[in-house]
This record gives sequence, structure tokens and C-alpha cells, in this order.
Amino acid sequence: MMMDVPSDSLSHHNRQWAATMEGFSDDDVVRAHRNSVAALDPGDERLIVSSSREAREEQLEYGLARGATRERGAGNREYDEEPDSLRTCFERDRDRILHSTSFRRLSGKTQVFVFPDDHMRTRLTHALEVAQVATSVARALGLNTALTEAIALGHDCGHGPGGHASEEALDPYVEGGFDHATWGADVALRPLNLCRETLDGIRNHSWSRPAPATPEGELVSWADRIAYVCHDFEDAASAGLVSFDDLPALVRERCGASRRQQLGTFINAMIATTRATGVIGMDARHAEALAAFRAYNYEAIYMRDASRLQAQRVVGMLRALVEHYAAHPELLPEGETARDLATSSAALASAVGYVAGMTDRFACRSAVALLAWPIDQLPNGIDR
Repeated sequence: MMMDVPSDSLSHHNRQWAATMEGFSDDDVVRAHRNSVAALDPGDERLIVSSSREAREEQLEYGLARGATRERGAGNREYDEEPDSLRTCFERDRDRILHSTSFRRLSGKTQVFVFPDDHMRTRLTHALEVAQVATSVARALGLNTALTEAIALGHDCGHGPGGHASEEALDPYVEGGFDHATWGADVALRPLNLCRETLDGIRNHSWSRPAPATPEGELVSWADRIAYVCHDFEDAASAGLVSFDDLPALVRERCGASRRQQLGTFINAMIATTRATGVIGMDARHAEALAAFRAYNYEAIYMRDASRLQAQRVVGMLRALVEHYAAHPELLPEGETARDLATSSAALASAVGYVAGMTDRFACRSAVALLAWPIDQLPNGIDR
């Protein structure tokens, strides 16, 4: 039961906020603001058309380029569904990803720096930046922006804790190896029953994977690389690890000094190249600069000694957690059903899935609590 709080004990701001509990009524319509004047014409046919998914699909059709991915009805899903009354199938996919546990957990997962400073990227902010880059290009080219955004937001939902080191850590326990792209599409996001086009783009966004089946998926593959090359360098520069003057000359000359200039250069290059050729790609001059930029990041940021040490610590810790949970499946959230499977592949699969879904801090704290893992062997930055 909530206790009544004397009004004279509330601050001025709290009293103001409490006074808006019911909004402001006017002619049986409740508004958010007392002096609201925003209004639409209820007789406008466009207002009626926009409230129908079928009509919106027709409208969107006119704005799509030839070759862009169309959307109709409930979409091409593993399990049939009734179509939404308002949203298109790819808009539903985007919304499902946005509200999913896998997406929210990205806020606690490493992009480059484990336990980053407040202004540094996490996997979540990386996904948002990829979505911004990808949808900017998609709008300019007449591609399906809802599908593009859904793929971009979901593309890293299969990442484990500790960045790419988690792939090395979990590799021995997954047939064919652990790949965050396929894991995201086939395991982490499978319960959402997403459209096959969305899952294909997520599954194949890495350049080492087969080409995505849609131009929107191809676009996200480029947007992912453009975004992380630029923002990883900015984060490393803010940490004092690198500087603009250290970049190869062709990167500085062709891409500019700031993240804003670099992103703009690569985005405009993609738009211009695709408009001219019809191929989702980038002209050789700018692609060479992007490759040189990425190669520099690998040498100066991703593969530096401190990064290697962090990766080793992540690998050892995650493997120890997987083996502990596989041996003690009763500790898993679904422990009651896995209790008798301590030596089975099912118990191991459940352990891998559980550890892969952990955030950095939860993995570290689990290792300390369950395994008495030495604090000085944790990735740097864990709260002690």
C-alpha cells in the first residue's frame, strides 16, 4: 500500500509533475499540455489513408526504387501470423527488435572498450549509429527503410559479453564455431518470429558471410563497417590511444579530420556510386580509404597489447562459466528441465546460450560469485 505524502513535503517540481496526472480535458479529449494548439484536419483523406496498413503499403510502393524489397501483409515468417492493422511487416520486425531483451542487453556489452567511460560506445549505441548511417543511405536510394533499420538494429544481437573475444571463447562449444551474426539470427532473435528478409540481413551482415539476399542487407553490411571504423577511432582518440595525425595520409586526405566529415564522406560515396552503377557499394578511391582506416584501427586499437590481454581474460572467464553451467545445469534459469542433463549436449547448449546472452558485468560478477574468479584476472574496469 502506498503511503500518502503530505503535499507540503513535496518540492515545487514534484507538485507540478503530480498536477499533470490526468492531463487536460477539452471536449472529451485529453491533451498532454494545458495550452496545446496542435491539431489535424479530421476531414483530411490522408489522415484516413495513413491509418490503414494496406493503404500505407501502396503509398510506400511508389517511393521504392526498382529492386528494393517490397512488403505485403504479415511478411514471410517461419510461423504464420495475422498482419498488423497499421504497421508493415518490416516495421513490426523493427519494433520487436527494439523491445527485445537481446537488444536491451547490448547496452551492457563491449564495443571496443570493456566497461567504457560514459561517453564511449557500447554495442547498443553502435547499433543505433549503424541504423542512422544505413537509413540515411536507404532514403537517398529509395530502398526499404523499415527493413534497413530492422536489420541494422538487430545485426549485433548475437554478440556475447566482452566483444569479439566471446566468439573465440564460445567457438569450441558450438558446431561449426560461434559466429555472432548467425547466432543472432538463429538463436537470440528466433523467438521474435522475424521476417526471413530481416533474419537474412542479420545473419549475413559480416563481410565473411555469404552475401545478403536483399539490397537493404547489403547496405547494412557497409553501414556497419563505416560506423565502427569511424566511431571506434573517435573513442580511442578520446582515450588518448591514437590521434588524427597517426592516420595514414590517404585517410586524412580523403575522409577528413572528424567523425562527422568521415561519415559524410563515406555515406555520400555510397550514394553516388550506387546511383551511378546500381550496385550497393563504394567507388575504389573511397573504398581504399575505408580499408586503410580499418587496417589502422586493427593495428593501433583492436590488436594492441592491452586489447590482447583483455581478450585473453574474457576467453578464460567465459569458457570457465560455460563449463561450470554445463556441469551444474540446475544453476541455469531453466535448471529444472535440464537438471538431469549434466553430461548431455542439451546442457552444454543451454550453458552456451545463457553465457552468450550475459552482459559484461553480469558475466564478471557470475564468475566471481560462482568460481571465485580472481578480481585481478577480470577485464579491467569491473566494479569492485
